[in-house]
Amino acid sequence: MGKKSKNNRVVYSTNPDFEEAFENEEQETLEPSKQLLEVHLDKKNRGGKMAVVVKNFVGTEEDLKELGKMLKAACGVGGSVKDQEVIIQGDKREKVMEVLNKKGYKTKRVGS
Repeated sequence: MGKKSKNNRVVYSTNPDFEEAFENEEQETLEPSKQLLEVHLDKKNRGGKMAVVVKNFVGTEEDLKELGKMLKAACGVGGSVKDQEVIIQGDKREKVMEVLNKKGYKTKRVGS
C-alpha cells in the first residue's frame, strides 16, 4: 500500500451543486494551558526500538516543529515531526512529560 496523500482533492464530480471545501487553513496554536497532549510509547515498525510519540497538538506546523526541537534538545536524543506528531527516540516518557508540564502543557500518559 502507498502512503496517504495529504492533498485529497476531488478531480471530477457528477454532482452539479458540488463545491470543494478547502482545508488548507492551518489552525491557530492554542496556548499550552488549553492543550492536552497524549504521550505514547511506541515500538511498532521501528525494528524493536522504542520511541515516544506526542499526539493531539493543536496549532501550526511551524509551532509543532518548534515543540519537537525543544523536546529533542531537552532529552538529548534525536527524533522527528510528521503527521501532526512529535516522535522522540527512546523511552523518554517521563522526561518528555516533565518538560511539557514545565512549559504549561497538560499531559496524559497513554499505554503501558
